[in-house]
Amino acid sequence: MLNNTRFAAASALCVGLLLGVTQANAAAKCINGERKPPYTIGWANIYSVPTWMKQTQGTIEKEVEELKKQGLVDKLVVTDAQGDANIQIQQIQSMIDSDIDAIILIAGSSTAPARVLADACAKGIAIINFDSLVDTDQVTAKVNTDSAEWGASAAKFVVDSIGGKGNIIVLNGPAGISVSDDRRKGATPVLAAHPDVKILAETNTAYNTAPAQEAVTSLLFANPEIDGVLSLGGALSAGAILAFDKQGRPMVPMSGENARQFLELWKEKDLKAWATMQPNWLGAFAAYAAVQALQGKDVPAFVKVPLPIIDNSNIDEYLARAADFPADGYIYSPYDQALFDKLLAQ
Repeated sequence: MLNNTRFAAASALCVGLLLGVTQANAAAKCINGERKPPYTIGWANIYSVPTWMKQTQGTIEKEVEELKKQGLVDKLVVTDAQGDANIQIQQIQSMIDSDIDAIILIAGSSTAPARVLADACAKGIAIINFDSLVDTDQVTAKVNTDSAEWGASAAKFVVDSIGGKGNIIVLNGPAGISVSDDRRKGATPVLAAHPDVKILAETNTAYNTAPAQEAVTSLLFANPEIDGVLSLGGALSAGAILAFDKQGRPMVPMSGENARQFLELWKEKDLKAWATMQPNWLGAFAAYAAVQALQGKDVPAFVKVPLPIIDNSNIDEYLARAADFPADGYIYSPYDQALFDKLLAQ
């Protein structure tokens, strides 16, 4: 009887230890503890043409090189869906079929990839979704800044800068894009709380300087008195400045983003301005988080990345690094592993 008791106790201890190892190796969603380094990471890119996307991929590639040096990653597989959500789904399926270890993605649709991502999750593939997010919870983690907070902060800056009274124009990104829509939704209650701020006109354009300049030029002809510009994108702000300058109109307070051209024009024209950013290093962080999850680390289901703020007090710090970034690119904030670990500690 005693021997049986000891055997049962020993068996229970072994089972407990095994369960403990399994749980430790599967601390994050989709992780089953069976995948071992070096890992293959897939970057399911929705499109690669915009400079922001190119810079983002650059941070992913740099991070992967660091992980290779540590023996944790052996390969990065990159796909480009060229803006087609259905093609992106097919490319993700191909990654699953090749038994990839991790997938990082900016989603071309919030709903369409649900089934293929659930399949990947069931197979123990780490999935880190950043920037444009999916509705499903069948991913290891979602990573993003708060776009609504982005819009609210931009609106507050413009409202405060014009003393809570005056005429403004609003510049949005493409209609239907979640980031653009969420920024505008965030601005709405701030504007509604200030009835003396009148929205003269509102536009939706691609996040490029040329179409924004053309749109703002039309608005300038139609509106002789504009006191502020609520711009919810950096290239949009650059286009607005060029339009104001070409028409000989005085510069007004303006919000924006960390586009290099906007920051340089801001300084050149001595604007009263404000900006934040969607840091390109979200891509690098996604790669790092995927590897941490595969190693059994407890990665949060959602990682909220604080919005860096650029204003007249620190714009020179960003412009001092301008030469390190493309002329049509974004001057993003510095990052390192210590920052990534701090974000994962949420």
